[in-house]
Parts: sequence; C-alpha cells; structure tokens
Amino acid sequence: MELARFAHQVAEKRRLIKQYKMERERQQKMEEEEEIKRLRKELIPKAQLMPYFDRPFVPRRSKKQPTVPREPKFCIPRHKTIKSLY
Repeated sequence: MELARFAHQVAEKRRLIKQYKMERERQQKMEEEEEIKRLRKELIPKAQLMPYFDRPFVPRRSKKQPTVPREPKFCIPRHKTIKSLY
C-alpha cells in the first residue's frame, strides 16, 4: 500500500515538474517573440538629413605641440636576452 502511494507521489511530482518546465519554456518563447517584434520595429531604417556641402570646410590649427621624434633602439642589451630565456 505504501509503495503504491509513494509511486503515485513520485509520478505526481514528475508530472508537476514537467508541466512547470513546459510553462516556463512557453513563457520564455513568448518573451523572445515579443523581443524580436520590438527589435524589428526599432530597426526600421529612418531617413536622415543630408549634410550641407554649400559651406566650405576650414580645418582649424591644432593647439597641441608637435611630437618630438626619437631614434629607435635596435640594439637589445645582452643581459635582458639572457633573463628572458629562463
């Protein structure tokens, strides 16, 4: 008697878990579809104004100082190469 009642309880729990999973998947699918609809509505291309080409472009002089060139160091000291090997 107890074994039959236990088996019935286990079957009931499994059925509830399966029903809960199906409901959750259905809800998630609906949310994804709503998100896709919203994204498609937002991604509709909209017209943008054309830039004005009738005014000439006059670049302004930069206020920064020019960079100072340096010579590259092609020689690597021998003690640095030995340390990197170990």
